[in-house]
Amino acid sequence: MKGQRVIWPERAMVDIEAFELPNIKDDEILIATECTLISPGTERAFLLSLPNARGGYPSRPGYSNIGKVVAVGEKVSGYREGDRVASTHGHTSHFVTSPSRLLKIEPSDAPSEQLVFFNLGAIALQGVRKARIELGESTIVIGQGLIGSLALQLAKLSGAVPVIAADLTDSRLELSKDIGADFTLNPEDTDFSKQLADATMGKGPTVVIEATGHPDAITTALDVAGWGARVVLLASTRGETPKVNFYRDVHKKGLILYGAHNSIRPRQESSPNFWTSEDDGRLMLSLIAMGRFNVTPLISHRVPGHEAPKAYQLLMEWNPELLGVVLQWNTEM
Repeated sequence: MKGQRVIWPERAMVDIEAFELPNIKDDEILIATECTLISPGTERAFLLSLPNARGGYPSRPGYSNIGKVVAVGEKVSGYREGDRVASTHGHTSHFVTSPSRLLKIEPSDAPSEQLVFFNLGAIALQGVRKARIELGESTIVIGQGLIGSLALQLAKLSGAVPVIAADLTDSRLELSKDIGADFTLNPEDTDFSKQLADATMGKGPTVVIEATGHPDAITTALDVAGWGARVVLLASTRGETPKVNFYRDVHKKGLILYGAHNSIRPRQESSPNFWTSEDDGRLMLSLIAMGRFNVTPLISHRVPGHEAPKAYQLLMEWNPELLGVVLQWNTEM
């Protein structure tokens, strides 16, 4: 049996390759993918070899996958044909895996194109958890791309009041209103500082979540933070921030900085504000299925899997209208 998957043969090049699927072993499962979600910031960075994102080629990207079980090994229990599953497998039509690498999706009417946000949601969540938001704490999320939009909703679910969206693109701020932002601000507006002061009763935000990955946004995050605020660096910064005066920008304001890279999660057991990827993934699937986390407005493009190079071309051009790009596989299922 042959499958198809996305491959990056070299920098800034995207192709679809056919491959032969192995026969499943007694302890393995064969999955047919329904859809995958492109992670726009990370995948663009590695595709273009941006600073702090230089990998090797060829590379097979992706880590948000929803599929259905089509065959089960004789020694596998707890799974049967037709079960829907979530996994961190890449952009591929089919794959063979161990059951330990799957999250079984409980019966739900939630479409797969919504559930596929589970992993990026979990990545945003581990950053929001580090902020330890208490009910009523003012929180600003700088950057309303996909990861920032997810973090905005999670901050609100955690009790942030008000929750403030900041971005340089007005169309993204309009979307932020739709998904629950109490205030939307453009840092380039001449009255930005006054608007932020009004939104936070003159104190500045207690929590700042930086979700752009742009080096200059680090300076903005430190500048807007209120006294004693917690600043979470959620997006992976692509480059250096040379203009930070730590005495002026951090020490004198008593700020607390959190690096929130997904790779520093615990491997085995969750603890307060420090959950495993599996536990956060399960929670995100539940929040989406229960309708408590709204991802549908974040889907900007739906693209057949075999046309993935077109989607990546849009990604490389970095159109601000591009947010959630869902690749559709095995749509006849």
